[in-house]
Parts: sequence; C-alpha cells; structure tokens
Amino acid sequence: MKLLITGASGFLGGRAAAMLGDRFEVLAPGHAQLEITDREAVRRYFQEARPDLVFHCAAMSDVGQCEREPERSRRINIDGARNIAGAASEIGAKCLLCSSDQVYAGSAVMEAHREDETVEPAPLYGREKLSAERECLAVNPDAVLLRLTWMYDTKTIVPGEKSDFFRGLLTRMKEEAPLRYSLHDRRGLTYVRDVVRNLVPAFDLPGGVYNFGSPNTLPVGRTMAETVREILRRADLDPSAVEGDAGSTPSAERNLCMDPAKLESYGIRFPETSERIGELMAGARLSL
Repeated sequence: MKLLITGASGFLGGRAAAMLGDRFEVLAPGHAQLEITDREAVRRYFQEARPDLVFHCAAMSDVGQCEREPERSRRINIDGARNIAGAASEIGAKCLLCSSDQVYAGSAVMEAHREDETVEPAPLYGREKLSAERECLAVNPDAVLLRLTWMYDTKTIVPGEKSDFFRGLLTRMKEEAPLRYSLHDRRGLTYVRDVVRNLVPAFDLPGGVYNFGSPNTLPVGRTMAETVREILRRADLDPSAVEGDAGSTPSAERNLCMDPAKLESYGIRFPETSERIGELMAGARLSL
C-alpha cells in the first residue's frame, strides 16, 4: 500500500517515514513536488500518485511565527490541510491530519479535555487548527483529525533539530543546571515513537476528531513542576532538585491535558506521561 506523508522533513513526519517504511511504500514529496497551498496542484499530485493512505504533517507550527505571519500561516495550516483532505476524498484515500492540543488553550476548564467540549482557543495557531478540523471534515467526513500533544524523542534524526522536553531535561541534569518548571502549566507529553506506532490502527478510525497522545493523570495538580518530580521519582532520581516557577503571570493557569477515553474506546492507548518519560529517563540514567 502507498502511504503519502507530507512534512516528512519535520519532527513527526520524518520519524513516521523512517519507522513505517518497512510496512508501506512511502511517498514523501518535498515542497517543490507538492505545494499544499495550491489546491489544483494537490489534486494533480493525488491523481497521479494515487496513495491509499495519507498522513498530513506539514504545518507552520511555531506559535510565534504564526502570529507574525498570519496570512501565510492561514494558507498553510487551514487551506493546505483542507486541500489535502479534499484531494484524499476524491481518490478514496484514508486521511489522517495533525491537529493540536492548542485548541484547548484559553479554556477555563481544569479537568482533562474531551473532544466534544466547546473550545475557544487563545493563540492564533490553536484557532487555525480548530478551523482546519472543521474545514477538513466538511470536505472529507471520513478524515481523522489527531489532536497531538507536545512530543519528544530520545535522539535526533535530523541535523540541526531543536531540543525538546526530554532532551532538554536530560541536558539540564547532565550540566547540573537548575530544574525550573511551571506551577501553572498542565499538559500531556508524548513520546513521538508512540505516536507513530499508533498511526497504523488510527487509519481504521471513523472520521472525526480524536485526542491523540499521552494523558497526564497525576493527582497533584498535574503542573509541569509536579510532573517532572514524578518523572524523576519513577526513574529513581532525586525529585527535590525540581523548583516550581510561578512565572511573570502567576494567575495565568493553563490546562492542555486531554481525556483519552474516546480513542481508547477503539483500542488505541498511550502510556501516561510521567510513566513513559520516567521509563525512558531510567534507561538514560547511566549517561548522567
């Protein structure tokens, strides 16, 4: 079967192409081969390549850049996603598209978020992802929109790749730098390789929106500071090194934690945030 992956030069798309190459005939066009903002160009590519499955990762995901370049961001994040979803529908290809937990940013709800709750995202990126979900489902009701968390890996595969949560924490510990984490930020964090492993069963999901990533179920507020303390406890490391950071706006509570119940009803599960990172941190402990 042919699997088309857009954004294969990026963090998630690159790993998907590498990990799924032995199961599918992977098509990974670059920008010059597939301009996602050009609807007719996308249609022509799909008609010629005839992929059976599509995983759309290409996006402008830098929140600050979206704010600085709103028109370009809209073309990529909304128009581009709609073009991919529509072209996939025309040839009968099952389509997975990346959304984000940022659709929950700005919500006053402090419980884990569900897909059916009313959301009003604060950042432009979150608003674009919410609009993209709606427009993609309008042109392709069988499309599957995956609300992803912040992802991390244990190693780089792309030269010059930016650090992430796991590698950043490991670097701070090696350098004995202060471990300061937010007292007001709550979120799930997902091992990118768990995301890729769960993509295959996700192609069988009915069309709709799904929280797709590790939950953060800590009973102690689930703040980032407490999450990191729990990670260190699970790795048999000293949690007392973690300092709580109130930030410049201590009243600005943010909760991006997601409820995985809908996804789990289809048999797809992710490990809990601190459990998974603690396991990986225990494996990396000898390098500290």
